[in-house]
Amino acid sequence: MSSPERAAQASHQAQELTPAQELIYGCMGLGGSWSPEPYSSADVDEAAAAVSAALDAGITLFDHADIYRAGKSEAVFGEVLAATPGLRGRIRLQTKCGIRLGEGGLNAYYDLSRDAILERVNGSLARLRTDYVDVLMLHRPDPLMDPAEVASAVGQLMAEGKVRALGVSNMSGAQIEVLQDRLETPVVANQLEMSLLKRAWLESTVLVNHAEGTDYSFPHGTVEHCVRHGITLQAYGSLARGLYTGAPAEAPSAAEEATTSLVAQLAAGYNTTVEAVLLGWLMKHPAGIAPVIGTANPDRIQACAGASAVAQAMTRTEWYRLWVTARGSNIP
Repeated sequence: MSSPERAAQASHQAQELTPAQELIYGCMGLGGSWSPEPYSSADVDEAAAAVSAALDAGITLFDHADIYRAGKSEAVFGEVLAATPGLRGRIRLQTKCGIRLGEGGLNAYYDLSRDAILERVNGSLARLRTDYVDVLMLHRPDPLMDPAEVASAVGQLMAEGKVRALGVSNMSGAQIEVLQDRLETPVVANQLEMSLLKRAWLESTVLVNHAEGTDYSFPHGTVEHCVRHGITLQAYGSLARGLYTGAPAEAPSAAEEATTSLVAQLAAGYNTTVEAVLLGWLMKHPAGIAPVIGTANPDRIQACAGASAVAQAMTRTEWYRLWVTARGSNIP
């Protein structure tokens, strides 16, 4: 398949899996503690409440990873699926593999070998109590990754009907390109940390040939690569961990205080929530960013529902004002 054909196929699949102006529910907060101890019925109830709130907010794509809460995030979600007839047909699921925690005497290491991908996906499907995931995400770049092995594993999983599309997380445009050369299926999504607080993805676009650009490690051209090839950008950490929306902060900076005030001011002007303003700022970007919401609080999930409307209403000057205020200095 040629590069233009892959890009067209990726764009089509990405539109189906993460339509423009879509919010994604991130399930990392579900399942209780990060320890191996079993989850409780209260953890299942919390997951059910979060899923219900997400559906009420119009969210239908749910994001997992095999390591979240030592697998318990997937397990409690599987309990919710099993207890709710018809739910699986109303939603889309994506999960990630590629990180191993607490194995081999190491705190963590990466493993995108063929056998590991097959093993981890099968484990996720068992915990989620489903036959397939809509998107499999490769969680982090593995320096020992053989793209041919990845292609073999993904090809087998897709042939078996266990995976319908492939995405990546925390990868640069160059890394995606090397991987794509061996794949028969297009990469449809790239999940990166993107928010008004974590702005390296944005700063890199205007700090080319500028001394300040050395302060940001984000690989310039990654956003552009994804746009060019129809790869949906999914933004984790999109609510900036509550920094601008009321979460307690020790000794906030002047820029953080000013941004919190501005976000509240805009929310009042739009008669919406501060969460919707933060997410709307991301969604205003023409790359078609899909924010991932990580809170388990049903009220806060609901507070995100107006983000798309804010993105459409926000003016260029308001968008830039938020950016400049958050960075604490003028752009070049």
